[in-house]
Amino acid sequence: QVQLVESGGGLVEAGGSLRLSCVASRRTFAAYAVGWFRQAPGKEREFVAAISWRGGSTKYADFVKGRFTVSRDNAKNMVYLQMNSLKPEDTAVYYCAARRTTVLPDTWGVTDDWGQGTQVTVSS
Repeated sequence: QVQLVESGGGLVEAGGSLRLSCVASRRTFAAYAVGWFRQAPGKEREFVAAISWRGGSTKYADFVKGRFTVSRDNAKNMVYLQMNSLKPEDTAVYYCAARRTTVLPDTWGVTDDWGQGTQVTVSS
């Protein structure tokens, strides 16, 4: 099990940028695939992006392609989500999740390790 802590959220105007960070508690974090998810008020949690253990593979939800970029620095136990051209509909709590695997998961669930989330608010 790995403990995850997200940071970097905040209030930004539409069109602005934020970079979220997800730091892990374990040195073996390099062996984990990491996903980013978000949940807006009254909505279900949805997938945003994911990155494989070495960063060689990434996956994005259609609604963030071309705007968000996921990356990682395994030496620092960090995964990042660079969010550009933010829209009011991107407002949500953003979570990172991790699974010890060498492949990029197709689905994520309760058996994965999850952080507590960071709030992102985009004003119009």
